[in-house]
Amino acid sequence: MTKILLVEDDKGIVANLTEFLTGEGYEVKSAAGQTQALALLEEEPFHLVLLDISLADGNGFSVCCAVKKTYGIPVIFLTASSDEYSAVTGFELGADDYIQKPFRSRELAMRIKNILRLTKGAGSVVHLGDVLVDTVKGTASKNGKDLYLSALEYRLLLVFINNRGAVLSRTQLLETIWDIAGEFVNDNTLTVYIKRLREKLEDDPQNPALIKTVRGLGYRVDL
Repeated sequence: MTKILLVEDDKGIVANLTEFLTGEGYEVKSAAGQTQALALLEEEPFHLVLLDISLADGNGFSVCCAVKKTYGIPVIFLTASSDEYSAVTGFELGADDYIQKPFRSRELAMRIKNILRLTKGAGSVVHLGDVLVDTVKGTASKNGKDLYLSALEYRLLLVFINNRGAVLSRTQLLETIWDIAGEFVNDNTLTVYIKRLREKLEDDPQNPALIKTVRGLGYRVDL
């Protein structure tokens, strides 16, 4: 059974998420702060950590660093913070995803499923054509060179990888960006970030082989 460590000091959130995720087939244990979380990680193996930034003791960024350095398992941040700085910091520390409170339980379940699918059995490195994505370090490289993706670019890339073969509408992608950038997102923002991703990933951005446009529907990644 997949085991999730929920690091959160809000007892109401812990109770609700534990009940929901248990119903989804996961085994859930919780910790209110950094000390308890690291102690549980030492005692038993977990497959994924759900992590709040503000904790009863310590902070989520420190926990994320320790998790990635010692255990190399996926981390999803759950936070009420809506500023992009928090998202960027989380991704720089190796977080695999970031979801802003309040969130829909079904959306969280989907995010968990996608991250576990992305990392299961493939180590920390995922291939997309000749692009390598290290989900532990939160980096992407091509031909041995770091692509230096921004937080939003990396987030979009993970969404495409998690949904290979599926057509993703602009609305779906906009909702993904919104989780980080909040009210500043609009349709032009998505166009800009798709363009930037293609410029960094594609051999020929004008004729993309990785992120393909499905006319009238959205975008798809098959490789």
